[in-house]
Amino acid sequence: MFRTPLTLFRALAIAEAISWTLLITGLILRATADLSIAVTIGGGIHGFVFLSYGATAVLVALNQRWALWASLVAIVSAVIPYATIPAEIWLHRTGRLAGPWRLSQTDDPRDRAWYDRLMRWFLRRPWVLGVLILAAVAVIFVVLLILGPPGGK
Repeated sequence: MFRTPLTLFRALAIAEAISWTLLITGLILRATADLSIAVTIGGGIHGFVFLSYGATAVLVALNQRWALWASLVAIVSAVIPYATIPAEIWLHRTGRLAGPWRLSQTDDPRDRAWYDRLMRWFLRRPWVLGVLILAAVAVIFVVLLILGPPGGK
């Protein structure tokens, strides 16, 4: 399904943009039709996709060995409505999304770091990685729901 970092990152970048549409639509419906539930639904979906995109950006940044600057652009782009799309285009055009998942160690000395070994272990077991990321995103999502929306009510 997501055989390369590009396909996974692109899917989440698009999903994040779509979730912005749901949130903005919910805000408009709340303001014009007094439908607060629209923000609850759109905001919930957006929040979950936002966290999923962030986790994906970190995973792809580690796999692709992005510099801090490119990693920050990818992550921060989720905060600005629809910015994940131009960020994905830029990362793709600059070659930062090229190449496969790093499933095995190479002669590159950077492949010997503890986190590279751990990442390769998880990448060879995508279902375990997916469940772990999904569980982490779900826990963070629930904690944020308990804390409440930004700015109070």
